Amino acid sequence: MEHHPKQPERGRRHFLKRLLLGSMGIAAAALLYPLLRFTGFTVKPKPRYIIVRKDIAVGGSYTEHDFILFMFEHGPMAVSRRCTHLGCRVNHRKELDLIECPCHQSRFTLAGERISGPAEKNLPVYPVRILEDENGKVNGYEVTI
Repeated sequence: MEHHPKQPERGRRHFLKRLLLGSMGIAAAALLYPLLRFTGFTVKPKPRYIIVRKDIAVGGSYTEHDFILFMFEHGPMAVSRRCTHLGCRVNHRKELDLIECPCHQSRFTLAGERISGPAEKNLPVYPVRILEDENGKVNGYEVTI
C-alpha cells in the first residue's frame, strides 16, 4: 500500500483557498452595502391589496389602519395615514374638513396636499379600484398600498 503525503496538504490548501474566497466575498459585500445605501438603492416591497367592503356615500370617508378612503364626486381616493414629517398617524378631522397630524399639527387637505405645519411634503395617495358585482353595482373598493 502506497501512502500519498500530498493528500492532506491538498485538502488544507483547498480549505484555505475557499476560506480566503469566502472572506473576500464578505468583505466585498460589507464595502458595497454602504455604497448602495448611499446611492439610494432600495428594494421596493410587494404591493398590498386591501379590500374595503363598505358603501361610502359621496362626501363620506372610511378610515383604515394605513389609509383614509374618501368618496368624492369624481370617485374614490385613498390617502396615507403616515405623516410626512415624522411618521405619526394622521386623523380625518370631519368638523374642520381636513386631515391633521396629532403630533405636531401638520394639516393636509382631504386630497393629501400640505396646508401647514412642519411637514414639507404632501401625503402619499394610493390607487383605488372600484369593485362591482355582475350587475354593475359597486360592492367595494380595492386599495393598493
